[in-house]
Amino acid sequence: MLKSKKILLDTNFLLIPGQFGVDIFEELKKSFGDEIELEVLENSLKELEKVAKTAKGADKDAIKLALALIKNINIIKTDKNNHVDDIIVDMADRWFAVCTQDIGLRKRLETIGKKVIILRQKKYLQIRG
Repeated sequence: MLKSKKILLDTNFLLIPGQFGVDIFEELKKSFGDEIELEVLENSLKELEKVAKTAKGADKDAIKLALALIKNINIIKTDKNNHVDDIIVDMADRWFAVCTQDIGLRKRLETIGKKVIILRQKKYLQIRG
């Protein structure tokens, strides 16, 4: 087992606690122990803040919860002009795994041999790759 595992949380993955009531942080600890280091891209934070302005109802609540939860996560500064998925693929070697629900991103990461963590059946996490 590695001493420390850096895991990136993609924007859509941060919405899982508010959308499905799954404690992604506890589930990641169960799977990988306390040695994980969670990270999120600055661009993901900006995406959430932008969408929060127009979101309504349950979506707005999920975004608010996501923004509150990432206060304790390491935020990686990124080029504001680049698309989040492209940044993730370009920086993939930085992380042990990437947590995402984005099928296109997942396939891109799996193609380059990167581990991907997804939510299955709206209740548990699965590592792929």
